[in-house]
Amino acid sequence: MTQGVLPDTEISDLLDRGAIRVDQPLIAGQIQPASLDLRLGTVAYRVRASFLAGKNRPVESRLEEFEMHRMDLTNGAVLEKGAVYLVPLMESLALPDGITAVANAKSSTGRLDLLTRVITDGGTEFDRIIDGYHGPLYAEICPRSFSVLVRPGMRLNQIRFRSGQAVLEDGDLMALHDREALVSGEAVIDHGLGFSVDLLPDTGDLVGYRAKPHTGVIDLDRIGHYPASEFWEEIRTRDGRIILDPGAFYILVSREAVTIPPDYAAEMAPFLAMVGEFRVHYAGFFDPGFGHGAAGGVGSRGVLEVRCHEAPFVLEHGQVVGRLVYERMAARPQTLYGAGIASNYQGQGLKLSKHFKVG
Repeated sequence: MTQGVLPDTEISDLLDRGAIRVDQPLIAGQIQPASLDLRLGTVAYRVRASFLAGKNRPVESRLEEFEMHRMDLTNGAVLEKGAVYLVPLMESLALPDGITAVANAKSSTGRLDLLTRVITDGGTEFDRIIDGYHGPLYAEICPRSFSVLVRPGMRLNQIRFRSGQAVLEDGDLMALHDREALVSGEAVIDHGLGFSVDLLPDTGDLVGYRAKPHTGVIDLDRIGHYPASEFWEEIRTRDGRIILDPGAFYILVSREAVTIPPDYAAEMAPFLAMVGEFRVHYAGFFDPGFGHGAAGGVGSRGVLEVRCHEAPFVLEHGQVVGRLVYERMAARPQTLYGAGIASNYQGQGLKLSKHFKVG
């Protein structure tokens, strides 16, 4: 098998071979160009704290230690802000040797500040699944800004499969940028493609949103339903700087527009912890075709989910806040992001999750 991230056709092949197992048949759109959406099962366990199973230990044995109560999700249930839940997923794995997997939150999940991670039996890391893993998958969910209403089958996480080493070294990334511009403006390449924050928009002074602290429940099935003003405070500036408040959650946007060519995928990662008291609460994957052939020039801009930590921090226009780590695809996907699939964020600028309506 060619090394790289497995495309949609090879994910389908894993399903056919039983390497991916499902409690319920897949639904339309669950297989993305370079990932598989994972679905919530029928029960949620409220737990005392986040945990990892630990080497040679099943998750079920740890649940006996940490479970507070369990909730039936069949008719919908509210996951409360600040609480931690564990939800068995409808998908499980029987990976062959040589195939690893990594999970991450979907874009809309990240934009709602839902800390959502996958854990496995015997797991010692969140979201990382070793080759040859046979067993169930669980989503750990901690709503940090808003309480949410969930039901079985909802898709908060996605999983990507790899064969061998797929990450591009900086030299290869620069060569790719020389062949096909990956970013508008200068390419800052250092363990990935750096991107900065836009706090001086071309028009107006709206640069982002800050989550309000006391809001209602968000039903994750309701699209374009909630007035943004009930959940978000607009952040405006004309001097290219804002002060991040400790514990607050922000939606901002990158200054650069980026492109993911069809034969590559990418993952958003934080820059350096040493540059400030904040981090990009990265949602995760950029599929092949993101920003590719976008109208008006190079790429689409990346939405940044930012949380400030210990002390107030001044964030300034053009400050580098994260990086895109590019990976080779094992083969070109049959369908690209934004081409024939429901891609909510292709060609995006500053944009809240799909649940909100602005204005």
